[in-house]
Amino acid sequence: MLNTPFFEQVFWGNPIRNYCFFLLFLFVGLVFRKLISKLLGKLLVKLFRNFAAQSHDAAFIALLLKPLQLFLLLTTLYFAANQLSYPLNQVLFQHHKLLGKTNLAIPITIGDGLDKIFLFLIIISIFWIILRIIDFISHVFLYKATFKESKTESQLIPFLKELFKALIIFVAFFTLLGYVFEVNVLTLITGLGIGGIAIALAAKESLENLLGSFTIFLDKPFIVGDYVKVDNVEGVIEKVGFRSTWIRTVDKTMVTIPNKGMIDGVLENMSLRNIRRVKFTVGVTYETPKEQVEKIVEKIKAFLLDHTDTNNDGIVYFDGFGASSLDIVIIYYITELDLAKYVLIKQEINFKIMDTVLGNNSDFAYPTQRLITTTPNPIADSEEPI
Repeated sequence: MLNTPFFEQVFWGNPIRNYCFFLLFLFVGLVFRKLISKLLGKLLVKLFRNFAAQSHDAAFIALLLKPLQLFLLLTTLYFAANQLSYPLNQVLFQHHKLLGKTNLAIPITIGDGLDKIFLFLIIISIFWIILRIIDFISHVFLYKATFKESKTESQLIPFLKELFKALIIFVAFFTLLGYVFEVNVLTLITGLGIGGIAIALAAKESLENLLGSFTIFLDKPFIVGDYVKVDNVEGVIEKVGFRSTWIRTVDKTMVTIPNKGMIDGVLENMSLRNIRRVKFTVGVTYETPKEQVEKIVEKIKAFLLDHTDTNNDGIVYFDGFGASSLDIVIIYYITELDLAKYVLIKQEINFKIMDTVLGNNSDFAYPTQRLITTTPNPIADSEEPI
C-alpha cells in the first residue's frame, strides 16, 4: 500500500511514506506511552514480587512511571526522527585551526548531532530508572525494618541507598563520557595521576567524614532515634549521611554535625541510660524546730522508697545551714525513661514534698536580710570632756 506512486512523491528530500512512518511513531509515542509504561512497570513488578509484597506494587509503579515514560518518549522520537533525511544533513564545521598551524576537518552532521542528543537523554533515562529501583528496594527494606526491634537497619538502609545512588551516578557520568562524547575513560582515569592526588588532598575532610560514617555504623555509639548530647548540642538523631549527622534539637531546629566530630568529640547517649537521676535542695526556714526537720526528712524518704516509679537508691538528708535556710538535699532515681511520663512523676513528687514541708509546721525559706538598729544615748552624747 505504501509503495504506490502517491507515497513515493518527494517533498523536502523525503517521500510521503517516510512522513507517514514519522507521524506513526510520534502517535504511538505520545498516545500510548503512559499505557506502555504502566505495562512495563507491571512486568518489572513481577520480577520483584518475591522480594516485595503485593501491597508495594503501587509504590513501585509510581516510582518508575515518569522515567519509563521519558524512556519510551525518547525512544519513539529517536525512531521517528530516523525516518527522515535532512536537506541540511551536511558537514557543519569544515575547518578548525589547531594551535594556529594545522587545519582539522571535523565532520559533524545534523543527523550525528541528533543521535548524540538522543543517546545522551536515553542513557540518562536508563540510569534514572536504575536510581528509582534503588529507591524502591530501600523503601521495602525500611518497611520490613519497622517490624524489628533493632533500629540499626533503619539507620543503615538510608546510608546504603545514598552510597549506591552515588556509585550509579558516578558510573553514569563515565558512561556519558565514553559513549556520547567518545572519551577514552580508561585513559582519563589513569591520566589523573598527580591531579588525582591533589583532588584527594583537597577532599581530605570529606574523606574523613565518610570514614567517620563507616565508624558510626560499625561501632554503633548511637542509632537513629537516640537522644544524644555532643558539643553542647542536645537532640534526637534523625539521619546519618556521608558527610554529617542530622540532629533534631529540643527547640525543633535541625543541626548538622560532621561525622568526624561525632566520633572525635565527647558524645553522651542519653537513650542508653536505664534510669533518670533527680537531685535538688529544699531550704526550710530557720524557725523550724529540729524535731520537725527530722520528721520532714523521714517522711520524704519514706514516700520516695514506697513510690512505684523510683528505686531504693534515693537519699534524703539534712545538709547544713544556708545563708537564709536549713538545707535538705533530696536525691532519687526515676525508672521511667519516657520524657513525658518522667516529668509527670517528678511533678507528683514535688507536690508531695511541698505538702510534707507545709504540713509539718514549716515553710520554704527565701533570701532575707535582718537589719539591727541601736538607739543613741542622749546623756552620753551631752557629756563634755574635762
